[in-house]
Amino acid sequence: MTPTDLRKRLHAGKTIFGTLIVSPSPRWPDVVRGCGLDFVFIDTEHIALDRAELSWMCQAYTAIGLPPLVRIPAPDPYAATMVLDGGAAGVIAPYVETVEQVRALRGAVKLRPIKGQKLQQMLDGTRVEPQLESYIEDGAKNRLLIVNIESVPAIEALDEILAVPDLDAVLIGPHDLTCSLGVPEQWEHPKFLSACETIFRKARAVGIGAGIHFWGSMAQQVRFLKAGANLLIHSADILLFQKHLRIELDAIKKTSGLCNSTGDTQEDINI
Repeated sequence: MTPTDLRKRLHAGKTIFGTLIVSPSPRWPDVVRGCGLDFVFIDTEHIALDRAELSWMCQAYTAIGLPPLVRIPAPDPYAATMVLDGGAAGVIAPYVETVEQVRALRGAVKLRPIKGQKLQQMLDGTRVEPQLESYIEDGAKNRLLIVNIESVPAIEALDEILAVPDLDAVLIGPHDLTCSLGVPEQWEHPKFLSACETIFRKARAVGIGAGIHFWGSMAQQVRFLKAGANLLIHSADILLFQKHLRIELDAIKKTSGLCNSTGDTQEDINI
């Protein structure tokens, strides 16, 4: 899949699936290939990745047809241009709360490579030379702009945010959103579920993708899809490794008689 394919699917209301990739190992793209993903999510807000390492990851995943969507550390237009220069297929901006932030990010992502006074004039609605306008529009088709909606102020400004031209999707950050709502990590709380449904509904109503990154139960992820999400980032490589390692080791210990009914190993009991 190409970035253009991904963008078209989001706006057409078709569902796309990704996962968070933490490991920069050069073996990882081959492991991820063929798992049924449409894209990969690389997070530089919470994960320590240097610029060269990030660029290598972006180039590797692009080469196997999994466009890398990179979350930048802050809703900073200059950070957005840096990850795009490194090969990102799209930018995810964290904790966006104002329409002004989205407009500035639009300038960095969708109006590349224009900067400075001319960029501000374009953002204000000034038309540019036809050849330049065509060049910019062609480039914008290959880059995605996604913003995190993860606070009460962001939901209050959502209608204005969704009206910014060229926005491809909004993405719920569930941890920060539950904290902003005053119900930290209560994934089944009515306030959180209602907020998710509102975000999904409003975005989809105007032809913009709506998504969430979630690592909880599969049943709840299906619920998000049924509520209107069409962009699902399922868990993370490190969490899936932890989960399946624990399950398989527990099964081996129980089957071999090294674990009692409480889950303690024979070594624990002997101690």
